[in-house]
Amino acid sequence: MNYLIVDKMIKEALIEDIPSEDISTNSVVKEDSKSTVDLICKADGVIAGLGVYKRVFDILGDVEIEFFAKDGEKVKNKQLLAKLTGSTRNLLMGERVALNYLQRMSGIATMTNQFVEKLEGSKTKLLDSRKTIPNLRILDKYSVKMGGGNNHRMNLSDAVMLKDNHIGAAGGVKEAITAAKNYASFVTKIEVEVETLDMVKEAVEAGADIIMLDNMDLETAKKALEIINGRAIVEFSGNVTLDNIEEIGKIGVDVVSSGALTHSVKALDISMKNLRNI
Repeated sequence: MNYLIVDKMIKEALIEDIPSEDISTNSVVKEDSKSTVDLICKADGVIAGLGVYKRVFDILGDVEIEFFAKDGEKVKNKQLLAKLTGSTRNLLMGERVALNYLQRMSGIATMTNQFVEKLEGSKTKLLDSRKTIPNLRILDKYSVKMGGGNNHRMNLSDAVMLKDNHIGAAGGVKEAITAAKNYASFVTKIEVEVETLDMVKEAVEAGADIIMLDNMDLETAKKALEIINGRAIVEFSGNVTLDNIEEIGKIGVDVVSSGALTHSVKALDISMKNLRNI
């Protein structure tokens, strides 16, 4: 992870939370006070973001952390994840910002792992999307990887993805793919989103590298796979849930993408507890 980018995010978050001072902490805690506090998981899940959590206190300074877990590991309710020791003021000032990052990132990793487990035994890989919190994409996508998933394109410069509005603007599937091939570098893969079997045929004939089956029912998707017949990577997308992803994997698509991994995540419950003076 690029901590040059992450540190900028954290500093902005700290400034948002502490524009001048932490009135509550400064009113009751002496400047030279030292404490230790426990980082405790309060639900089962997959942990992600410990490095980001640590950077919050590195930036504030005068806090040491001993970790008892690693990113990507499964954790249990009531498990001790870390022990922090140092400036009481900095522990309290950084608590909310550090936990906000860690809880969200662990929530993404946890949900991703639930989806990945449903795909076990199939060749299908799980992908995320660009449906991330603005300016937090690097963290959201890192968390997906920690949960066992894979990253789709990071941004609009990564690859060509021709969606319905691109196709409409170009005048059709073939026209859109042809224009993209003429514009993009020869090393750039071209993905096209299709909604019907006729669009699948057009995409194959025009030489798409990746064909996304968008919001297709499984029976139509199976027919699309027969048409493509290995001539392109096949992605399934749209209304992917824990209830249906196993069946999607069984039909033999190469990848399945879900925006829910990052746009509908529930934060993992994690707390800093048992602060005691030293």
